[in-house]
Amino acid sequence: MFEFAWWYALFVLPLPLLIRLLPAKARQQQAALKIPHHLKTVSSSGPSVTNRRPLHGVFWLIWILCVLAAARPQWLGEPVSIPNEGREMMLAVDLSGSMKVGDMQINGQQVNRLTMIKSVLSDFIDRRVSDRLGLILFADTAYLQAPLTFDRQTVAQLLDEAVIGLIGERTAIGDAIGLAVKRLDEKEQTNKVLILLTDGQNTAGNISPQQAKELAIANDVTVYTIGVGADSMVIENFFGSRQVNPSQELDEEMLGDIASATGGQYFRARNTAELEQIYQRLDELEPVKGDTQKMRPLSALYFYPLAAALMISILLVLGSVLFSLTNRFKQYRGEPS
Repeated sequence: MFEFAWWYALFVLPLPLLIRLLPAKARQQQAALKIPHHLKTVSSSGPSVTNRRPLHGVFWLIWILCVLAAARPQWLGEPVSIPNEGREMMLAVDLSGSMKVGDMQINGQQVNRLTMIKSVLSDFIDRRVSDRLGLILFADTAYLQAPLTFDRQTVAQLLDEAVIGLIGERTAIGDAIGLAVKRLDEKEQTNKVLILLTDGQNTAGNISPQQAKELAIANDVTVYTIGVGADSMVIENFFGSRQVNPSQELDEEMLGDIASATGGQYFRARNTAELEQIYQRLDELEPVKGDTQKMRPLSALYFYPLAAALMISILLVLGSVLFSLTNRFKQYRGEPS
């Protein structure tokens, strides 16, 4: 269906004619259509008023095309039904100092925990085509880096730009859960899922993990917790090598309690493969079905009359310049113009 989005702009079509009908004195103060200097040459050098009439017709055509473009002509297609379903997921990523521990591997290369999380989580984000994602970064406190959005590329970029120590060195798990609950509670008809990745225990923040758990339960927020870190790691020193447990600070009991109490699940990610399997499990979460929405495809058409007006104006100016140069050349040779 064809329509004008700003149809009321068509009321200015007769404006030049109304100005032309004003008394002669007022008309001299401001012309209805201002003509460039080169075009004045064309209209003034013609032999008669009759020959100038086509030029005025061109000016009117340009004016009409410009007004039509300003009215925003557009074509509306037939309504298309769009199913509205998806998940609402908030991602909370630990940026505390312990995330520097290099006990993870990617393609055989030793990397720290945050680098591994970024590598695997970026693919998880890319697969969330119909889901809304948000990003929370936490250490000494928790910050909302990205609100719930369909813009997966921005969420992935903000995660990639996160650096360890940006918010401090400690771990405020309770603050991260509390902030996620607050943001998810603003949404209706949502499964309110929080995926929290950490490698330690709660050592900072204004909200304790117990208080955060109660908030999540009261607001129907499901928390999936992921404990990141290897069980063993070989450390080289002056006296040789020794094997240590780099995840001894990980509070699995607390993370498991929060997950089970909110209807979620606790996962242990000791390596890249385990983390990828966890994300595949999270892919199976039931999406929330909302009301079917209808959309009408819209195609803007304003550029057609606008381009036509521009082309006619350019041709008119070029013609006037050519006419003026021809007259000057004839005058130079002493020929009648």
